Amino acid sequence: MPDGEAVTVGIERLHLEQDAGKSLHEQHASMSLVDLNRCGVGLMEIVSKPDLRSAEEARAYLAKLRTILRYLGTCDGDMEKGSLRADVNVSVRRPGEPLGTRCEIKNVNSIRFVGQAIEYEARRQIAILEDGGSIEQETRLFDPGKGETRSMRNKEEAHDYRYFPDPDLLPLELTAEYVEALAGDLPELPDAKKARFTHDYGLSAYDAGVLVGERATADFYEAVARDRDAKSAANWVINELFGRLNKEGKGIEQSPISADQLGGILDLIAERVISGKLAKDLFEIVWSEGGDPRDIVETRGLKQVTDVSAIEKIIDEIIAANPDKVVQAKAKPTLIGWFVGQVMRASAGKADPHAVNALLKRKLGI
Repeated sequence: MPDGEAVTVGIERLHLEQDAGKSLHEQHASMSLVDLNRCGVGLMEIVSKPDLRSAEEARAYLAKLRTILRYLGTCDGDMEKGSLRADVNVSVRRPGEPLGTRCEIKNVNSIRFVGQAIEYEARRQIAILEDGGSIEQETRLFDPGKGETRSMRNKEEAHDYRYFPDPDLLPLELTAEYVEALAGDLPELPDAKKARFTHDYGLSAYDAGVLVGERATADFYEAVARDRDAKSAANWVINELFGRLNKEGKGIEQSPISADQLGGILDLIAERVISGKLAKDLFEIVWSEGGDPRDIVETRGLKQVTDVSAIEKIIDEIIAANPDKVVQAKAKPTLIGWFVGQVMRASAGKADPHAVNALLKRKLGI
């Protein structure tokens, strides 16, 4: 959980079934439509035990489950397209009492809606009980437009479905050795990857969590961080790359900048060929036009100025033009930042920040 608490959710069973199609109740005012396009498609249903105690826990559980399935390549987890759906069972009880009568909310198609449905349904059931009523076991639907659940049908018990064994299906027995062999071929799962990122790369738990959220994202980050400063790589991937991708509604797979290109920008920063400001300008060029970052720096003259005499000339001019600021900076050294900004502006962001700071401290006597 976000606060560091670990919640364990048991699995009642995992079974396979065939998609029987679905009813669409929102398409017409007086009729329900039936969509049979996915009939016969294999579905895996994971039934969890009643171990979740809040909407927040349910959202976190579903998000973790989806991440694991994506890492395994089991499904793409796209809830809007129906690749992953959730049936949510909600019951309320007073402290110390047994679990209450549950209502099932069918086919919720987003993690956010799962949270909203649980919160509404819990409040609805609490209101009924506090008014002296009782909860009727039923199946309900969630209306995301209104943010509420509504009754769909009375809920049958398992025996009411009239299940019966299929005589043509033989028992499937898996040996322990076979299961162990499968486990040995599993990819590194999100929790293990997050622990490795924090340990090997020195990332914060938050940054590591963001990066391992999707397998493609984690792979992209590792390609950028390889043989480079891992924390700097994380900052650029999370802040610059993800920020731009989110702004344009793109996923990591549609990124105009490859891991090699972003790594090339980081190399130029580490070599002090470009400053942080120039790096952002370069990022924008590569995002929009493509190309090799090092070649772009050469052809467009984006190299930062490391010539001390050239930087010193700019500093002398700024100091001479601002004697009042000089007095203020000597009294309050943190104001040196104003001079740094002026120098960077005068040099069009090309002055080496390290050289600028060193020269200013010497010339201002601070």
